[in-house]
Amino acid sequence: MGNEKILSGRIAVPEEFQEVFSHFYFAENNSEGTITQTLLPSYQTIMIFIFGEKALIHTQNDASLEVEKSIVLGPVKKAFDYSLPAGSKILAANFKDDAFYRFFGPAAISENLPVDSDSLLDENCFTALWNRLAGIEDQERQVECILEFCRPYLRNRNPVVQQLIELNTTAYSPIKEVAGDKKQTERAIQLTHKKHLGYSAKEIMRFRRFLKAVQIMQTIAGRASKEDWFEIIEQCGYYDQSQLINDFKHYINLSPSRYLKLQCSICSPLE
Repeated sequence: MGNEKILSGRIAVPEEFQEVFSHFYFAENNSEGTITQTLLPSYQTIMIFIFGEKALIHTQNDASLEVEKSIVLGPVKKAFDYSLPAGSKILAANFKDDAFYRFFGPAAISENLPVDSDSLLDENCFTALWNRLAGIEDQERQVECILEFCRPYLRNRNPVVQQLIELNTTAYSPIKEVAGDKKQTERAIQLTHKKHLGYSAKEIMRFRRFLKAVQIMQTIAGRASKEDWFEIIEQCGYYDQSQLINDFKHYINLSPSRYLKLQCSICSPLE
């Protein structure tokens, strides 16, 4: 999206990397003041590069963290705010499924707590990468640079995780199904799921229900009648309206109706 204040958008990933990154996101503050936006949870790990003025990430305990060059967040399980001062630019790589593990090891590195990206590897290679990116003006060329940089670090996917990823969107109980197929205990499969993906199968099922509700709500923005709310509850598998409200409070600390009013200042993983 673009307006006089902020220029932002998504950059698609080449076919070679579609198993690794869902997309890249960029934003640039062209106004004279600081712009604050909310990022919805995505259950992805995100590596963010900052150029120009330092960005601010507002943590859940109401503290603010200045970020000068790069930071890692994730898996992002709850919404958080970030601020871009005038002249600040960001480029975010959104890791898909087990991709972060395949690069760096255990996926649940930080939940919503930021991590210095250079701490992920023995060398300060991300500082060197940032220096290269800072000399490139075009965002698509920056993405090409990142993809070329990361290619040597990617490891093969664990076959058990491959099966879990495939079943997470179709099976009612992926853990039980994979455990039976692989002749392992459900506990062992649960641990593998958490280690490689950074979240449990139960967590991702709840999140996908919430995400479906958000997607439907984006189509009814501006009207949201009583009938619309019942349609969301039924289509997404909620027991009642209170369960729907509880999920919105859990993930973004807003009621569904409040979310509809604030959509313009919220960055959705669906966009």
